[in-house]
Parts: sequence; structure tokens; C-alpha cells
Amino acid sequence: MPAPHLFSWLRRGDEQASCRTALSRQPSLEEAVSEVVDQLNAKGFGAAARGEADLALVFSSTSYASDLPRLLPLLRSRLRSRHWLGAAGGGVVGTGASGTAHEVEQESALSVMLLRLPGAELQLFGLDTDQLPDLDGDSRDWIDWVGADPELADSMLLLVDPTCQAINDLISGLDYAFPGLAKVGGIAGPHSASHGSLLLDDRVVTGAVGCLIGGSWTIDPVVAQGCRPIGPVFEIEQAERNVVLQLSRGDQQNTPVNCLQTILQTLNPAERELVRHSLFLGVARNSFNLAGGGGDAESTAFLVRNLIGVDPRNGAVAVAERLRVGQQVQFQLRDADASRQELRQLLRNQAKASEPPLAGLLFACLGRGKGLYGEADGDVRIAQGEFPGLPMAGAFCNGEIGPVGGSTYLHGYTASWGFLVPKPDAVASAEQPPEG
Repeated sequence: MPAPHLFSWLRRGDEQASCRTALSRQPSLEEAVSEVVDQLNAKGFGAAARGEADLALVFSSTSYASDLPRLLPLLRSRLRSRHWLGAAGGGVVGTGASGTAHEVEQESALSVMLLRLPGAELQLFGLDTDQLPDLDGDSRDWIDWVGADPELADSMLLLVDPTCQAINDLISGLDYAFPGLAKVGGIAGPHSASHGSLLLDDRVVTGAVGCLIGGSWTIDPVVAQGCRPIGPVFEIEQAERNVVLQLSRGDQQNTPVNCLQTILQTLNPAERELVRHSLFLGVARNSFNLAGGGGDAESTAFLVRNLIGVDPRNGAVAVAERLRVGQQVQFQLRDADASRQELRQLLRNQAKASEPPLAGLLFACLGRGKGLYGEADGDVRIAQGEFPGLPMAGAFCNGEIGPVGGSTYLHGYTASWGFLVPKPDAVASAEQPPEG
């Protein structure tokens, strides 16, 4: 974990910011709870501890699904925290007694993170997503539905049950109600039990749960889509809903398939093989243009989307995103090397741009992990290289939530990170010498 002195400047009374984590791979829920409690008791967060955590984040694998309603009551009887939030996932990210973070896939695991956040404004919410407010209505309807004060929030942790039928509308509505707030999270894992996959206080719920974070703390998002561009940037000349019919580059127009065939001639054999099973399309938005951008690939951010079909009769391609004429697009390849390189650069940028984080939260696609990297701990190992000793927690998700270019999206094959950092004004205030 980060050296204690990093946060010695930020106190409320005699309270110091801290993050304590635990990870268990015990096959039974009772054994897993006992192990994480023992680890956290040793770090001063047991029921007999003097203070309590402000926020407990709990991530379990879906192998415990039948016992999930017992999980929070068991933890709450032995650990102290004001708020409890979490989800079951297809895998778990956690940091155990050794202080090294791990990604635990396809086996039982329980990860708990307890946070003390002096000066934080925390607003937990649980939402019934069977009927959403109107996206064409007043944003106040969404704010009232969430039941939180936007003025007290700077970022949002968001977890969604896999049974939610309108996830994209939910995300759009939360952006509408809480603009400018970074939103990070994911879709929990499905299971065969009769209850949901989300954890809130002492309950298992469906719908969506989350926490608005403000005051002296915020979440910095980092979204790693794991792809690298191939070929030039094109502009859409003809499109119908999610089907691209014609692309252009300068004065030249052609079908997407013909454009791709031209790109294939420039690739090496290994890249051409990747095209067979790891080809995507990057879709730009006007708001994605970065500072100083002139519309080229190096100055435009792309939202990576699946290619879901090809029509050999007219060379059109279907994309998992609604498209419009005039948008810029670029073909993308996904592989382990591209994912490593992209994530490492994004994390280096994050390290330069903000205060040292207290904790890292990772919501990773089930298609990453060993399936992408060929080895365990692929994403957390890169993060530990940039943030040595940083406590981490999270889950493998059925869809990842994070911002690209100022708007929040549901992603696939992505690592959506949230770094819990003190706000600069809180740091500056804490560094001022006391009066008198």
C-alpha cells in the first residue's frame, strides 16, 4: 500500500485517510469471510477498532451466488463501516495480506476494501431500473429519482445488475442529471440464484447501485479499450442506423469491406490473422476532439465498438453502435501487446496529472485477463508498475462503464479504472499552516 506519510496531511480531527484491503480464495463463504476479517482486523478495522471506515467496497465471485444474501450481514457483524456497496462478478480483483494485487478468475474469491476518507461527501443510492425517468423530460426528475445532491458530488461509482434492460438509457440519464461527473463501474455477473447480483448496505438487490463521491475526494477515470488503430481515418458517407454502407477519404469513396481489403495489404501476417477474430471499429464523436486536434487519428479519441456483421453483396458492415453520416471511423485491432502499451501510457499520464491515489478500482471485461494476456494479473501488474504498492479492488464485468471524451459509455473488452484521489483544493487547504 502507499506509504502512510502520503496522506498524513489530510485529517479530520485525529482521523487520517487510509485504505485497507483483504482477499480470500476460500471455497466456502464462511471461510472467505473469516479470512478477510482476520486480515482487516490485523489492520485496525475490526468491530473492536476505535474508528470505522466511511465506505466498504465488497466484490465476490458468482460462485458464492446462492449464499450472497448472507455475505453483508456476516461482514457487518465483524467489521465497521458507515456504508457498504458492492457486486458479484465473473471474477474478482483484490489485494491480500501480502500487499500485492491479483485478478482471480474462474474460482471462488472475496475482495473487501475499507476506506477512511476525511472530508468526503458520500451519497449512496439504489435504483429500481424497471421504469426510468423520461430522457426528454426535466433533468430534475432524474436527480430526484436518484435522491442525491449534485452540488455535493464530483464523481460516481456505478454498478448495474445484469437483469437491467435499459443500461444505455440509464447511463445517458445519469449523464443528463449529473453532467461533468466521472462515472466508473460495470455490469455485475449473472447467476442462477433467484436474487440479484448487487450489494447495498445489508441487502442483495437488482437494478443499479452506486455512490456519489464529493467533498475532499474524487474518482479519476482511466478507460483502456485495448486496441490499436490500423489504416487511415475515414468519414462515413452513407449509413442506416448501425450499418455503414460507404466510407470516404478525401475525394475517394468505397465500401467498408473494400477499404478494409486495402488496409490488409499493408499488414504483416500476424496482423492479418488478428483481423479474422479481433477486428473492431473506432467511432469518433465531435466532442471527442482533443485539445489542439485537427481531426486526425492522433488528436481524436475513438469509442471502440464490435463489428457484428458483413454483407458480402454490397460490402457494408454492421456495428454495435448507431452511426450517422459525417462521423469519423477507423478500424482497430485488439491484442495483448496493444492492450499493455495503451494501459501503461494511460496510467503514466494519470500518475503525472494528479495527486497520488489512495486506491485503485478496476472493472475489467471477462474477455481480458488470462484470455487476453495469456497469464494472470495482466492489468493489475501494469498498474502496480506505475503505482507501486497501490491497494486495488474490483470485479470482472459483463460490460464496463467509463467516460470517453466527456460522455459515459458502456464498453466491452475494456479495463475501466477509477483512482480515488484527494482533490487539489483539499490538498492545498491541508497544507496551509494553522492560524495562530
